[in-house]
Amino acid sequence: MDSSQFGDIDDESCRNFEAAVVLVGRRWTAAILLAIGRHAERFTDIRRHLNGITDPVLAQRLKELEGNNLISRTVIPTTPVQVRYELTERGRELLAGLAPLNLWYQKWHAADRAPVTPGTGGPS
Repeated sequence: MDSSQFGDIDDESCRNFEAAVVLVGRRWTAAILLAIGRHAERFTDIRRHLNGITDPVLAQRLKELEGNNLISRTVIPTTPVQVRYELTERGRELLAGLAPLNLWYQKWHAADRAPVTPGTGGPS
């Protein structure tokens, strides 16, 4: 891989890269994005995909993702009220951008390490 493809490394580039890593690296965030990307639309559907997450943490992460315009929240006025989540264009683009990272991990680390527990970054 040619290092020139990354352009000049400056303070702003480093800050932007670090901010992106911090955003998706928060506990449960990537797993929530992936669950929604795999068509889990309701709170209970998302929670079902994420073994071990608590309701308050899931609610907080969903608010953060919505605040960062990575997901949208739609309230459907039925009885009972339904709330549905979906990836925004920004969220879909982020998830697509993370796919190569997943492939990299599978190639270089998955065979060498214990499985990682979603949301913890540590061995299960």
